[in-house]
Amino acid sequence: MKVGKVYIVGAGPGDPELLTLKAVKVIKKADVILYDKLVGSKIVEFLKELDKEIVYVGKNSGEKGSKRQEEINNIMKKYAKEGKIVVRLKGGDPFVFGRGGIEVEFLAKEGIPFEVIPGVSSINSVPTCAGIPLTHPGYSSSILIVAGRDDVEEWKKTPLKGTIVILMGRDTLDSICKNLISSGRDEKTPVAVVENGTLPEQKVIVGTLKDIATKTKNVKGPAIIIVGDVVKVRDKLPNFNQ
Repeated sequence: MKVGKVYIVGAGPGDPELLTLKAVKVIKKADVILYDKLVGSKIVEFLKELDKEIVYVGKNSGEKGSKRQEEINNIMKKYAKEGKIVVRLKGGDPFVFGRGGIEVEFLAKEGIPFEVIPGVSSINSVPTCAGIPLTHPGYSSSILIVAGRDDVEEWKKTPLKGTIVILMGRDTLDSICKNLISSGRDEKTPVAVVENGTLPEQKVIVGTLKDIATKTKNVKGPAIIIVGDVVKVRDKLPNFNQ
C-alpha cells in the first residue's frame, strides 16, 4: 500500500481567523487530524464540523513529554502507513516550542513523506493584539525568546549557546559573526541564511560563524539569519517540504 503523507500544521494562537489559507486547505483534504491541547476551542469546533477522523493527542501538564511524544510519533506512523493524509495540528507555529523539529526528524528517519506549514506564533501575535510592539525604535531592537520552565541562568547563555534569529542583518553579517566570535561564541557554530523565505525562489545557505559571510556574499534578497546548533537539524531532512 502506498504510504500517505503527514502535514505538520501550525494552527496559530487560537483565533480561527488566524489560521492560514494553506492550513485550511490541507485540513480540508486530510483523512485524519491529530490535534494538540493548545489548539483553540473554536478551531476544534471547526474541525468537528468536518467529515474527518479527529484524534486528540495533547499532553497534560503532569505528563512526561518524551513518553507522550513517542506515542504521538507512532500514531502518525500508523496512519501514514495506512496510506492516509494526516494533519498534525499544533498550536502556534510547529517549530516554536512545539516539538515540531522532533516530529519531522522522526518522519524523515521513517521515510514518511511530510510537509511543514508555518503558523502564526503567539510570540508575536498575542502582544500585537494587546497593543504591545516587540520592537520599537525608542525602546527595544532585540527579542529573547525563552521557555518559562527554564532557569533564568539558562537565558543568560543565549548569546553564547542558544539560538539567535537576526533580521535585517544581511549587509552586516560579517561584523555580526566577528563580534559573536570575539564575545566567546565558537567560530564553528552553525549558521543558516534564508534568502526570500517562504517564496518559490527561497534559498538556504549553511555555514559557520567563520565562513558564512563569505558564502553569502552574493545574497541580494531579503534574508533571515539563524545562529545556533538548531541549524544541524536541516542536515537530517533531505528534500524538506518537497
